[in-house]
Amino acid sequence: MARWTRLAVGAGVVGPLVAAGALPAGLLAGFVATKVAAATTDLPEALAHPTVPQASRLYAADGKTLITTFTDLNRNDVTLDQVAPVMRQAIVAAEDTRFYEHGAVDPRSVARALVANGRGGEVQQGASTLTMQYVRNVLKTDPKSTQQERDAATEDTLGRKVQEMRYAVAVENALSKDQILGNYLNIVYFGAGAYGIGAAAQTYFDTTPAKLTLPQAAMLAGLVQSPDAYDPIHGDKAAAQTRRDYVLNALAKAGDISQADADQAKQKPLGVKPGAVPNGCTAAAPADSRFFCDYFVSWWQQQAAFGDTPQKRLAALRDGGYRITLSMDTKVQQTATEAATGVYGYDSPKALPIAAVQPGTGRVLALAVNRHYSVAKGAGNTVDQLVAGGDSVTGYQAGSTFKLFTMLAALENGYTLDSGFDAPAQLKTGWRDSGPASCDGFYCPANDNPSWMDGYRNMWTGFGRSVNTYFVHLEEQVGAEKVVEMAQRLGIKFRAKSDAERAQNDAGDWGSFTLGVADTTPLDLANAYATIAADGTYCKPLPVKGISDAAGKPVQAAEPQCTKVLEPDVARAAVDAARCPVGQDGAYGQCDDGTATQVSTMLDGRPVAGKTGSAEDNATESFVGFTPQVAAAGIAANPTHPADGVGGAVQTEVIKAVTDVLSRAVSGQPEKGFTPPSQDLAFENGSNPAVPWRYDGYGERSRRDP
Repeated sequence: MARWTRLAVGAGVVGPLVAAGALPAGLLAGFVATKVAAATTDLPEALAHPTVPQASRLYAADGKTLITTFTDLNRNDVTLDQVAPVMRQAIVAAEDTRFYEHGAVDPRSVARALVANGRGGEVQQGASTLTMQYVRNVLKTDPKSTQQERDAATEDTLGRKVQEMRYAVAVENALSKDQILGNYLNIVYFGAGAYGIGAAAQTYFDTTPAKLTLPQAAMLAGLVQSPDAYDPIHGDKAAAQTRRDYVLNALAKAGDISQADADQAKQKPLGVKPGAVPNGCTAAAPADSRFFCDYFVSWWQQQAAFGDTPQKRLAALRDGGYRITLSMDTKVQQTATEAATGVYGYDSPKALPIAAVQPGTGRVLALAVNRHYSVAKGAGNTVDQLVAGGDSVTGYQAGSTFKLFTMLAALENGYTLDSGFDAPAQLKTGWRDSGPASCDGFYCPANDNPSWMDGYRNMWTGFGRSVNTYFVHLEEQVGAEKVVEMAQRLGIKFRAKSDAERAQNDAGDWGSFTLGVADTTPLDLANAYATIAADGTYCKPLPVKGISDAAGKPVQAAEPQCTKVLEPDVARAAVDAARCPVGQDGAYGQCDDGTATQVSTMLDGRPVAGKTGSAEDNATESFVGFTPQVAAAGIAANPTHPADGVGGAVQTEVIKAVTDVLSRAVSGQPEKGFTPPSQDLAFENGSNPAVPWRYDGYGERSRRDP
């Protein structure tokens, strides 16, 4: 029979002898402690580095504002220096007064337990030191253990107690007392579903461990002995107060506080202030952050750094203890929400989703819409991702904002900003078509406002006035397939099945593509324009600024993923033309009017660019605007019934809403200008001619008659 088995069996005999006085308790206790201390055993990894699940916490871009947590277990680890000294003293006074004096096993406690258990005839009183309690708590919660092993860790047998002692010795050989105390405080159960001091401080007092007061610390320390019985929220408040006062007396007896301080603290009420710990996106606060939270979760499930499958990644989010700092700027988010709800109410069938993105990083600053993120039934409630798109949301037509992709494709294929020709009221193209915009079996688009749009146009004036026939002809000259590819290159995703099929199989004949007939989202649109604001560098939309794992190690997935997709001069040329719609002049003074000229005034003349868009019959109204520091887009639409148009009158409100977001995003930032394009890309002959080029009959070029 092994040595420790004999000791465990023998205890059933020696216990009564101790109780009867036939064997001195102190002598036997010393013997047991000596034998345990002399024993050697390997330290399980779980005891050195506990791997119990803990919540992941989501913060706003400031790194301080808690948005929500993700957890199946309310637990939030903290370091010992993040725990108020009085809390450390209280837990020691309540659970193991001589913790810093004895070793892993306390002979005095063993003696007391042997006497008590000998009298009772069974294991009624433990001799657990705080280190032994730590061992027990780890073993019963270790996710790598079987349920049988976890059950065995709490059995009331002397054999289990001896094994616990052996592990405790190994723990104290490997860890300092402070390390053990810190680990213990993070793992012990405090009742009300709170595991660890971080969760307990939040649950009972809506505070952090560092801010706990003497009465609060004493109450929390008192809970550990019997969490459910002393729980002041769901249990007996009088019992909780009695137990708290016991701990206060223990603190005074230990010399940590004076008896006068203890007596004064006893006069205070428990002061419980339950702090609800938000869990998941439906509980995120402020409420306007919930669509952003939803987008973050979708993004997380696509990141291989957190697991092999979306399911494993989501599990890692719920029990991995990550600290996640979103890229969401709460001020920009609030402004975007106010802007969206200022156009349509929460219960309106129409919606104005708005997104804001940082050029050069892809970091998303805001995602807002006039909806409550909720699973509850009723108008205004939804969990559909109306801003960024998702499984059930393909997006909305963004109209003439897609003319950007035609301009970029042309600039990349030998055209210059001054490439001009006469744009008629209606244009007969070479694309076959039998739809409402056809004539003689061909696609024949028309201008919305002939008296203002028709005539000789180049990229500056055609983009500024949003001339349909100019850009459809330019698309035909360049090749529609190149325009579609350009949109995809800048991050436009075709979520609608019909759009995806046409892009793959029939892109060359998609003559209406430049007029924005494919569905998109405000996020994709804002990020596409952010690409030209960043000199042609495309960055995948990124909802985070930083992520660290439970050990505090940074996670690479939080870094921007950027690729150069355009030559900088091509991007700069497009930006120069995009200044025309918003009432500013390009670098070469070629703008003559625009569809959103009020934007420049609204931003006090700060360098800005952008584009409006209207779908057929004003089914949607869009605006995307950008500065070198931020790009924002909004699309007014009816998500449920797209054919129920929003009407053209709302475009002015959409422009203002998006511009308000831009204004908030650049507030406090230094004014920054756009880099002008080279003259080579601005003008056919590489310089600003007195008489620009024109295309006669959409073929050969000649000087335009003055």
